[in-house]
This record gives sequence, structure tokens and C-alpha cells, in this order.
Amino acid sequence: MKRIVVVGGGAGGLELACRLGRSLGKKQLAQVLLIDQHRQHVWKPLLHEVATGAFNPELGGADYLNLARLNRFQFVQGHLTELDKDNKQLTLAPSRDGKGRFLSSSQHIQYDYLVLAVGSQSADFGTKGVAEHAFFLDSPEQANVFHDHLLAKVQGQTLSTTPAKLSVAIVGAGATGVELSAELRSAERVFRHYGAKNLSLELTLLEAGPRILPALNEKIANKALRELGKLNVKVRTSAKVVEATKTAFVLDGDEKIEADLMVWAAGIRGADWLTTLGLETSRRNQFEVNSQLRTSDEHIYALGDCCGAAPPRAQAANQQATYLNKLLVALIKGETFKDEFKYQDYGSLVSLAEHSAVGGLMGSLAKGTLFVEGHLARWMYISLYRKHQFAMFGVMRTIGLMIADKLNGWVRPRLKLH
Repeated sequence: MKRIVVVGGGAGGLELACRLGRSLGKKQLAQVLLIDQHRQHVWKPLLHEVATGAFNPELGGADYLNLARLNRFQFVQGHLTELDKDNKQLTLAPSRDGKGRFLSSSQHIQYDYLVLAVGSQSADFGTKGVAEHAFFLDSPEQANVFHDHLLAKVQGQTLSTTPAKLSVAIVGAGATGVELSAELRSAERVFRHYGAKNLSLELTLLEAGPRILPALNEKIANKALRELGKLNVKVRTSAKVVEATKTAFVLDGDEKIEADLMVWAAGIRGADWLTTLGLETSRRNQFEVNSQLRTSDEHIYALGDCCGAAPPRAQAANQQATYLNKLLVALIKGETFKDEFKYQDYGSLVSLAEHSAVGGLMGSLAKGTLFVEGHLARWMYISLYRKHQFAMFGVMRTIGLMIADKLNGWVRPRLKLH
């Protein structure tokens, strides 16, 4: 029986594994194996909510082993270190515990078809001091680290009887930077409810370009800018950061933006180790793929942020997963598949915390671009995550999760406080 291996359990990789498991694994037409270095899946567009505590991955995350059982694929935890294309074999690094002790030895896994869906990371462009002094939000672990530091700063003010400020500076006014700014303002109100009554957050959003949300429609960006103004977020455009120190971002021209917490959310690139696998990559360390998402090796495909076939958005990864499911099913069945992948932009939505969002919808129903905002846009933003859950759990289990989320909202704190 042929084996399809998917490396990376993000939005695209996990949805592909679920689809392949149901279409091939369930019928025993092929073995489907998903590999990820984590045990639990957290939807990447929610990492800014993990950072503020608005989303608790311990409650809302999805266990890969359980998803494998439900969708008829197999799961192995591990990190890809080597790729032997000639023998169609990949090597996973040995796993260790928190004290560095070995939990398992390295593993060698054979494949007939391999799909790389390993995502991306923030690009610091070699800016001095950023790696040492700024927080990143590329993974649940990084988001949790920021959350721990945020809580420590907040808890240090709970006994204060005088007004106190906590300053946060965020570099990069793309979706992550804008959404994090809004979530932090929302979190401020909750922190006051739990004792930090005299605390106020001073939020600064820095963007090197001439406007925020540069990848989106200008009308959406302008609306988001007005909403950030209402939330008292200080937005600085044409503000290029040339250095990060322990206490400040330094702008071109030597102006310093002092901050207690500094976050870097500008740009994306593939991880450096992707260039060591023997596949063609771009200057941004993304895999070069053809119109069928095939890499320079005929048995290896790539999807999501680790390839440059579409914008780095969840909807692109979803479309690529749907496409590769059809392609790989055809290959397993010995059928000819000539269709090419074509990305369809259905618009974008940007969350502005718990009660609002802005965005534009495109496609046949919108007949151009239909702009939405407020509660309707927020509901549509949430529905994107529910759609992702449908792909993982099916309709009935997702409805059950929605009910459980509602019940948890009645009995648990509005923010994760630990």
C-alpha cells in the first residue's frame, strides 16, 4: 500500500491529512501519515488571541492523535531534519524532554508521496537586536511566552494604588499586528476587572510602509486605522525600525520607541533549515513549486506559507489542501490529473477584538468587493474558524464544540489567567 506523508499540521497540512484520511485511508487505498513537532493543533490566525489569553489552547486546541482517529490517518510527533529523495525517506530528530533527556531516538520514515506544509516564520530582516529582545508570535509556544510576560507585568500592578502604565510596541501593521493591538486593548478592560484597576496600556503600532494592512484593500486599511484610533492605539507609519534594544525599538533617524514589551510581527520567510533539504527554494526560503504545487522533485509537493504559490493566508492553504487532495487521490488511483492550482481570493477579514472586525468579500456573490464591518464582520471572522473545525471534526462534532465553548464562557474567566 502506498504511503502519503504530510509534514506540518497547520491549517493546510492538517486539513489535507483529514481529507486524504477520509478519501483514501478509510477505504484502505493508501496509508496517510501526518508529522508535526507538536501534539496539539492551534489555528495560526488565533495566535494573537493566545498571546493575550483570549484563546486558551488547553481548551480550544485539537489533539492530533484524536484527529487521526476520527479521520483515519496516522500521526507521528517529530521534527524533520533530513530528506533522502533518492530513497524516498525522511529522518525525524530524536525527541527530548524539558531537561534535555532523550525520549525517543531518531526515526526514518518512507514515503511514496510527500507534502511539505511546514509554514513560515517572521522575518526580522537581520535587524540588530530583534532576535534577542523582541517577542515573536509564530507558534503557540512563542505566543504563550508573551502571555506569561504580559501577565507578570500586569500582576505587578494589581496592588498599586497609583495610576500605572504598561507600554507595548508592535512592529508590523499587517493582520497580526493590527489584531494583536485590538486584542490587547480588550484585555486591558478584563485585567482591571481582575484587580489591576489603575493599569492602563500604552499601545504603539509601527509600520515601515506608508499604510497599515499593506496586503489588503486600502478602504479596509483606512477603516481599520479609524477603529484603532477609537481604541487609542498609536499608529506610526513610515517608521522603519533599524535596531531593538532591551527597552526600545530604534527608528531610522535615531528616534527611540520605549516599551515594556516589544513584539515583532513584520514580514514572513521560510525557516533556514528548509534550504538544507535539497529542494529549490527562493530568497525567502520558500519552496519553488510549479502550477500543480510540485517542487523540484516529482514526488514532493508543498502548500501553505512554505511555498510562494499564493498569499500567506489561511484561505490559500485551505484551497491548496482541497486541490492536493484531488491530485493525490487521482495519483493513487492511477488516474490522469491535469488541472492546475488557481488561487481564488474571496476577500479578507481583520478582527478588532471581541465585538468588531472589518473586511471585504469577493467572488460571484459579492460582484466585486463587498465591504463589511462591525458585528457582522466579526461573526464572519469567527465563522472562518468554524469552517476549519468542520474540516477537522465534521459538522455534528463542531456543533458540540460550539455548545461547549458557550458553556465554558459562562463558568471560566474571559482571559486565560495562568
